[in-house]
Amino acid sequence: MLAASTLIQAATNMFNEYFDYVSGLDTVDSVGIAGAITQDRVQPRTILCTAFAVLIAAMLFGIYICIHSSWWLALIGAVSMLVGYLYSGSSVPISATPFGELIAGGFMGSGIILLSCFIQQKSIHGYEVLVSIPSAVLIGAILTANNIRDLEGDRANGRRTLAILLGHKWAVRFLACSLLFANLWIVLLALFRVASPWVLLALGSLLPSLLAVQRFRRERTLTQMMVGMRRVAQTNTIFGMLFLIGLLIGA
Repeated sequence: MLAASTLIQAATNMFNEYFDYVSGLDTVDSVGIAGAITQDRVQPRTILCTAFAVLIAAMLFGIYICIHSSWWLALIGAVSMLVGYLYSGSSVPISATPFGELIAGGFMGSGIILLSCFIQQKSIHGYEVLVSIPSAVLIGAILTANNIRDLEGDRANGRRTLAILLGHKWAVRFLACSLLFANLWIVLLALFRVASPWVLLALGSLLPSLLAVQRFRRERTLTQMMVGMRRVAQTNTIFGMLFLIGLLIGA
């Protein structure tokens, strides 16, 4: 499951790089992109073919998973791969709409967690759903930070991301609310005894959350906002590790 999820995510990133390049969104002057095509001069077709090859590898892992669990997962896996492609590769890519955060958080946050639980225990309960929600919110927050950084360039290319619809000021406020919501959710899990009080260790991610929001509030240059985006990603990592430790101690 870990291998399949990683491969699908990798393919999604490759599709994103390929289609952002061919659409003119990414250029040699773009800040914060992967840059395999524009900077490392990898041929666009190589990126595209590699993405499909990676998806085939993910399918092989998926077949193995289905043999040992349920063939219903084949449908879910196919949908995941299709969304990974459509995120960037369609006439109206998901990444250009206000629904990017919802789709990314749903599939990469709660989706992966719940599928992993089902594979290991053959069922999903309310506990797993509730515990997965902060991850979904934080994955969405990473995308929000990315779209705030790219707001002006995306608007010039006719995209309609949530950050564009909200504007810089309110997009930053939305980001702050997302980060705070994830931490508040942890408090509620402990308060209502859904999870052990040890999960409150995840509140250790509050500081990088505040630093990230402050960076976006004060800075408007792409280079400076890259620092804020990196801090949002660090928040997700710190939160996840501390949350995991709390869950393990509680268990």
